[in-house]
Amino acid sequence: MQRTADPYRDTDVIDSRAPRVNQVVVGIVTLVAIVTGWWPLVGLMALQLIVGLTFGREWCLACVLYFEVVQPRIGEGPIEDARPPRFANVIGAIFLSAATFAFVVGASTVGYVLAGMVSGLAFLAATTGFCLGCEIYKVMAHLRGIKPGSVEHLDLNELGATWGDNLVVQFTHPLCTGCHEVEAKLTAEGHNLVKVDVSKRPDLAHKYQVSVVPTALSVGPDGVVLARLA
Repeated sequence: MQRTADPYRDTDVIDSRAPRVNQVVVGIVTLVAIVTGWWPLVGLMALQLIVGLTFGREWCLACVLYFEVVQPRIGEGPIEDARPPRFANVIGAIFLSAATFAFVVGASTVGYVLAGMVSGLAFLAATTGFCLGCEIYKVMAHLRGIKPGSVEHLDLNELGATWGDNLVVQFTHPLCTGCHEVEAKLTAEGHNLVKVDVSKRPDLAHKYQVSVVPTALSVGPDGVVLARLA
């Protein structure tokens, strides 16, 4: 199978279907723990998330299941920024760790509530695509991004751009499906597009507080940011 993104090397992006498989696994394991009362499964799930987040996708069993078994049979899905689902996994690991601690100290009710929240949200994300942790990340990213009192000016010389009518600076990633869609839309609308590849210029992404791609900014004379278009 031809892959656009290598799942183990291109870790700043991810096949959008992979997090859903992980969500199914998390949902099932935590639900079994709740139904059977065998709470150590919650701890094992928390440990698996922590190990995967720390050492990479090769150590994430659900990730390996998807990339080695499922993806070769159904093909690669849309490629997206890996940061929102990674943040969601961090939240899941925290909640499951807290649930495990609650079980250990005898606060079983608290443990079941926390584990139930993780299971419910995991199944919701897997079946509907609505990932609460991902949305929280995006809201936080927006709050840190282009807004009054934040970054209001781009150094066009630093970006290798010169100002002209309808200038748009797009922070992008070459493997990001959504980035290509935004680029095509902006080009069709007649914008003068300047692309900044965050995989090659992470320094610029950090400087201009670009927390998720695609990010497209309408720029006026002298690099003044007029609006966020994506």
